[in-house]
Amino acid sequence: MRADLVPDDLWERVAPLLPPAPARRHRCPGRLRVPDRAALAGIMYVLRTGVAWRDVPVETVGCSGVSAWRRLRDWTEAGVWPRLRAALLTELRRADSLDMDDCAVDGSHVRALKGGDHVGPSPVDRARPGSKHRLIVDRHGTPLAVTLTGGKRHDVTQLVPLLDTIPSIRGLRGRPRRRPRRLYADRGYDFDKYRRLLWKRGIKPLIARRGVAHGSGLGKVRWVVERPFAWLHHFKRLRIRYERRADLHRGLLELACSIICLRRLRKSF
Repeated sequence: MRADLVPDDLWERVAPLLPPAPARRHRCPGRLRVPDRAALAGIMYVLRTGVAWRDVPVETVGCSGVSAWRRLRDWTEAGVWPRLRAALLTELRRADSLDMDDCAVDGSHVRALKGGDHVGPSPVDRARPGSKHRLIVDRHGTPLAVTLTGGKRHDVTQLVPLLDTIPSIRGLRGRPRRRPRRLYADRGYDFDKYRRLLWKRGIKPLIARRGVAHGSGLGKVRWVVERPFAWLHHFKRLRIRYERRADLHRGLLELACSIICLRRLRKSF
């Protein structure tokens, strides 16, 4: 197995979250189970290179693509990836490397070649089937929340569900943080109804107005949410959605966000 696919610091954080392996039968036990770290290496290989699961090189990775896909399915259904991201966000807050006072929200379209759940005609790609990645990031571009929706779902209607996916972030004394203090957004979120909803949650909305000249100044701070999308799309499997199952594509999306959080944590030491 290639050691660079699963660094030690990533494995140390993933291993405690994995469900226990099923017990082997005494009679006719079958082949030995692929080690979890090798299966994670197979998932990471597909996430980074974008190859089809059947094309994963067993000799290099130490795991077949089918076994890696099955482990991705099992771990996604067990809720491993959201818990991994929440644990990393807690470590970042403890290291004073998380700034939730100023956050930004945005979405990015991706094509969905095989259809499936959360797929719809994309308004920016000639109505071709697509999905949308949605992010809330802190001042440094660290992903706090991520969701996957159909390509035609309006940004503003997904704002509250996206906010609700921010985990309880511990790491310091006092109550966990779950909300930003100020939220920056572009003109797609310019609805007074949602401004009121943000105020009720104790969040100050800083949203550009439609129908006014450009130059609101939000571009000076909103670039922090554009950069994480570039980071995510360095993972080639996320540039185009190939998974028909929405939960599996979101599992890969959550894993990529966790890797971004881990990179940020490394810089804090």
